[in-house]
Amino acid sequence: MSDPKKHWQAAYEAKAATEVSWYEPVPQRSLELIRASGLPQSASLIDVGGGASTLVDHLLSTGFDNVTVLDVAPAALEESRVRLGAAGDQVQWIAADVTTWQPHGRYDLWHDRAVFHFLVETTVRDRYLDTLRSALVPDGYVVMATFGPEGPTRCSGLDVQRYSADELSAVLGPAFRLIASDIDEHVTPGGAVQQFLYGLWRNEA
Repeated sequence: MSDPKKHWQAAYEAKAATEVSWYEPVPQRSLELIRASGLPQSASLIDVGGGASTLVDHLLSTGFDNVTVLDVAPAALEESRVRLGAAGDQVQWIAADVTTWQPHGRYDLWHDRAVFHFLVETTVRDRYLDTLRSALVPDGYVVMATFGPEGPTRCSGLDVQRYSADELSAVLGPAFRLIASDIDEHVTPGGAVQQFLYGLWRNEA
């Protein structure tokens, strides 16, 4: 992807947030795995690529008060700011490409639904992983969702990489212990079915 910001900004300008293929009214699987981490509501959470996702809404409503949302597309972040209104004032919003972003703090939990599978080039994937490792506290958690083994091979006009739980664990590396994983069938707003792999890992480096 030559210019991720341009690509994803255009995607959110072309369609409403509720019309893009990855939209979920309730991010149930993500919420279940975040709860399974056992982290307190004071924990610091970052949602990578979470621009217009409703995950932040549900985290705030259940008492999490230290939430950061990062997205390469400012238009996606603006969707969430408008939707949340005053409640969004307690969220840290970061417009940045995660593969070049330099974290200024560390997080207890890193959440990524549908970003990592777009990183098909090894060098770009390695930059993402370097950022993740530098941003996560020791004993921190990763909740990640990618297209599963039978998921799409392309999305939003781009090639993607599909993963099984074992394959994704191997990419994350031996420091990350897989705690739980599951396959989910996501139904897009247009009615297509996409297989996702969800996993929860703990950083034991």
